[in-house]
Amino acid sequence: MTAPVEPTRRSAPSGAGHYQRYVEQATRAGGLLRAFNRARVIEVPDVQVAQRVSWLVRETDEAVQVAFALVVRALRLGSVCVTLATLREEVERSLEGDLPVDLPWPDPAGWPARVARSPLVTQGATAPGLLPLRLVDGQLYLERSWEQQEDVRESLLLRSGHGGGAAPFEIDEGRLAAVSGLLFDGAGLSAGEPDLQALAAHCAVRNRVTVLAGGPGTGKTTTIARLLALVSLYEGEVPRISLAAPSGKAAARLQEAVRTEVAGLTMLTPEMCTGLAQIRGVTVHRLLGAMPGRRVSRHAGNPLPSDVVVVDETSMVSLSQMAHLLAAVRPDARLVLVGDPDQLASVDAGAVLADVTSAVEDRGVAVPLVRLRRTWRYGGAIGAVAAAIRAGRATDVLDLLSSGDPAVEFVEMHGDGSLTASDAARLRHEVVTPAAEAVRAAMAGDSHGALAAMRRHRVLCAHRSGLQSKDEWNRQIAGWLATLIPGYGNEERYAGQPLLVTRNDNDLGISNGDTGIMVQTPSGLRAALDLGGEPLLLSPALLDSVETVHAMTVHKAQGSQFDAVTVVLPLVGSPLLTRELLYTAVTRASARVVLVAHPEALVAAVSRQALRASGLRTRL
Repeated sequence: MTAPVEPTRRSAPSGAGHYQRYVEQATRAGGLLRAFNRARVIEVPDVQVAQRVSWLVRETDEAVQVAFALVVRALRLGSVCVTLATLREEVERSLEGDLPVDLPWPDPAGWPARVARSPLVTQGATAPGLLPLRLVDGQLYLERSWEQQEDVRESLLLRSGHGGGAAPFEIDEGRLAAVSGLLFDGAGLSAGEPDLQALAAHCAVRNRVTVLAGGPGTGKTTTIARLLALVSLYEGEVPRISLAAPSGKAAARLQEAVRTEVAGLTMLTPEMCTGLAQIRGVTVHRLLGAMPGRRVSRHAGNPLPSDVVVVDETSMVSLSQMAHLLAAVRPDARLVLVGDPDQLASVDAGAVLADVTSAVEDRGVAVPLVRLRRTWRYGGAIGAVAAAIRAGRATDVLDLLSSGDPAVEFVEMHGDGSLTASDAARLRHEVVTPAAEAVRAAMAGDSHGALAAMRRHRVLCAHRSGLQSKDEWNRQIAGWLATLIPGYGNEERYAGQPLLVTRNDNDLGISNGDTGIMVQTPSGLRAALDLGGEPLLLSPALLDSVETVHAMTVHKAQGSQFDAVTVVLPLVGSPLLTRELLYTAVTRASARVVLVAHPEALVAAVSRQALRASGLRTRL
C-alpha cells in the first residue's frame, strides 16, 4: 500500500483585489480538505501533512483531518495552537472575511470530542506524548509545539523559584546599595519618579531570570550596560558574559551600545572597563551553536559557560529558539531577556516575550519583570501617536496625525493607491532631499557624510513586492534621483547606491541587516558600511549578498532608528495591516513621521492585533 502523494495545480482566485495571489490546489484532496483548500483557507503543504499522517494511522474522520491541517496552517502563520471552539472566527478574521459563506465547517459543539477520540491525538497535559497532536483545554497543538511551550513555561518558572526551582541569589543588600549608588543617581527623573533602570539592574543581580521590557528610546541598552557594570561591581570582577540578539545587526548594535556606555563609567576599574568593552555580540543561532536540521550544540547536557546571558530584541525570538536558549543557560547563571512586547513578533511561530509580559502584568505571574516607561529618544506627537496605536485608538491616531504638528504628518492615499499631485510633490521632496544629500556626499568620497545623510530618513513598507511595496518604492526613488543627478545609477554598482546586507559574513565582520552606501574613493568604488564608529570600507567584489535600500520593509527595519521615516501602508485587504507593524514602523523615527495610507487602511491597522494563539500566557 502506497502513501498518498498530493499533486498540485495553480489557479488564480477571483475577488482577491489588490492582493490576488495564485493558489496551489491539491488535486486529489477530497471532502473537507478539498473544500478548505479551494477556499484558500489551507494550502497544499497543510493538506499533504494531514493526509500523510492520517493515512499512517487510518484516521478517516474528515473533521479530524481538517483540524490537523488547520493546526499546520496556524503554525505556518505564527501561532502555536488553535482553539477549536473559536477556530472558525479566528480563520475568518485572519482572511479578512474573504472566504465562501457556505464553507462546510464541522459543528463546533462536537468538533473537540471528535478530535479527542482520534488515534492522532493525546488528551490532556500530563499523558505521554507519543502521538502527532495534543488537545489541552480545547487547544490543539502539534506535539512538538506543545513540548517546546512546556519547556519554556517550566524553565521560566523554575528560574523564577517556583515548583522546586532554585531560589533567587542570596544578596548582601548593603553592598548592593553601595555599588548601585555609584551607577544610578536618578539624573533626569522627576521628583518621586522611580528609577526603573536601577530597579531592573537590581532585579538582574538578585534573580536567575529577568525580563526587561520597554518601547524604543526607553533606555533598554543603557540599562543593559549599567546592569552588567552593577553585576561586575557587586561580584568584584567581570563575570563571563554573553550578549546575543536574533539578528547580526541587532547583536552588533548591542555590542557597540554596551562599549559606548561602559566607556563613560568612571567608577569601574580599568580591568572592568576592558573586560566589559571586549564582550562580543553574537546572534542567538551562533550562541547556541546552531547546526543543520535545527540542532544546536549547546543544550542542557552541554550548557553555555556564561555566568550572565543577555538577549536583546527578544520579541523576535521564536518559541522553538527560546526553548533551545533556556535549555542551554546554566541553572546557576543569570538570564536577562530584553525587548519590546508591542513590536512585531518573530518570523517563526510564537510570541514568547508578549506572552510572558501579558502573564505577569495581567495575571500577576511571579516572573521578575521590569517595564521601562519613560521615552528618552522622542516625545510629543510621535510618542502620542505610538501610545494611541498601542492602545488601539484609531480615531486618536488620525486626529494626532492631522493636528498640524510638524513631527507627524498624514498623507492620504486614494483607493487605487494614488496621491494628489500636491501630496506626491511634497512626498517626493521629503524622500529625495536626504537621499540626494547622501548621493552627493558619496560621490565626493565623504563616507561619514553619506552615512549620516542615510540615517536622516528611510521609507518603510509592509510588503516586499507588489503595490506600495519596498521594491516599487526603490524603483521610484532611484528614478527620481536619476533625473536629479546626472549619471546616477547607470552601472550595477555606483557611487551613492544605498546598500542592505542580506546575509551574515563572519569573515568580513558584517551581518544580515547592516546598511551602507557605495562611495567613490581614491582607490576606486568602495562599500562604506555603517557598523558604528568608523565606516568599514570594502571592495564591491567582496559583497555578494546585498540589495539596494532606498526603501525597506518594516520587518527589516526592526531595531533600526532614523531621524525621520515615511511609512507607506498597503491598501485594505493586506494581511500585514496590523497594529504591531504600524507601531514598529512609527517608532523607528526620533524626530518626524510621515504616514502615507488610505484612511480605512490606517483604521484597519490600528484596530487589528496580530494575536498569535498560544497557551503560554495562560499556563504560566
